[in-house]
Amino acid sequence: MSQLRSMYPPIEPYSAGTLDVGEGYRVYYERVGTPGAKPAVFLHGGPGGGLSPEHRRLFDPNRYDVMLFDQRGCGQSTPYAGLEANTTWHLVSDIERLRALAGVDKWLVFGGSWGSTLALAYAETHPDRVSELVLRGVYTVTKAELQWYYQFGVSEIFPEKWEKFQAPIPLSERGDMIAAYRSRLTGDDRATQLEAAKAWAIWEGETITLLPNPAFSTSFGDDQFALAFARLENHYFVHDCWLEDGQLLRNAHRLRGIPGAIVHGRYDMPCPARYAYALHRAWPDAAFHLVEGAGHAWSEPGILDQLVRATDRFATAP
Repeated sequence: MSQLRSMYPPIEPYSAGTLDVGEGYRVYYERVGTPGAKPAVFLHGGPGGGLSPEHRRLFDPNRYDVMLFDQRGCGQSTPYAGLEANTTWHLVSDIERLRALAGVDKWLVFGGSWGSTLALAYAETHPDRVSELVLRGVYTVTKAELQWYYQFGVSEIFPEKWEKFQAPIPLSERGDMIAAYRSRLTGDDRATQLEAAKAWAIWEGETITLLPNPAFSTSFGDDQFALAFARLENHYFVHDCWLEDGQLLRNAHRLRGIPGAIVHGRYDMPCPARYAYALHRAWPDAAFHLVEGAGHAWSEPGILDQLVRATDRFATAP
């Protein structure tokens, strides 16, 4: 068996800045790798997850010129945790603005979790701007997927963690957890808002890996991170991410001719594997890798191995 691939060495951006995308938002971006090499854009998860320096390390810096950015309302973008004028389609437009800034006709689009949702929305809207698609932890944001993670499903696998997720919500409101959290995350009471944000974020941080990872409990529970992460995720999910139910799978025919890779953990809790498999059936141009012994996180060894292999494989494509 071949050795598992891991990340490339740490790298600093060769340039960084902010782009005024309108409606009062400035989006932070950074570029890493070799200027003028194969163009790529990295779409982080969440919504609201923001960038990590480790995201830069998923691409061979000698063969790629990668644009990474913090989506509206999170990371180093401003205003922080902003919800107004913050929708899937605003972000799709932002990606196009960044592509124009990069001065490229098309690029490889890499997205994981919510980033896979955004990547699909972008690619189905602008297929002529996508050279390849690399998707991890596919999430198509159907009502069934939202119910599975926030109402009934994962609750049966992690009952003790579900109990903590329910704790800030009175029994009378637990029939719609997303709506109940919405009222607290957008309310005026700062203490209530922060309590809800941390409970929401920790629920995710503690259910995304196959085996427990205390580092995720700590990072997701950080006050500043949790506030944007929870507010933005909840804001998007309350609105079904401004997508019709099943829209991304129905429109997968628009991806025809785009090479790709779908990488998904067999035991991915937030994003059930059946939707990744359905995308694979609808988009045969993509290689499908259902990784055994893996959950949702991109950093799990089997998932990371397939992601780096995918970016390496596409590095030499025109």
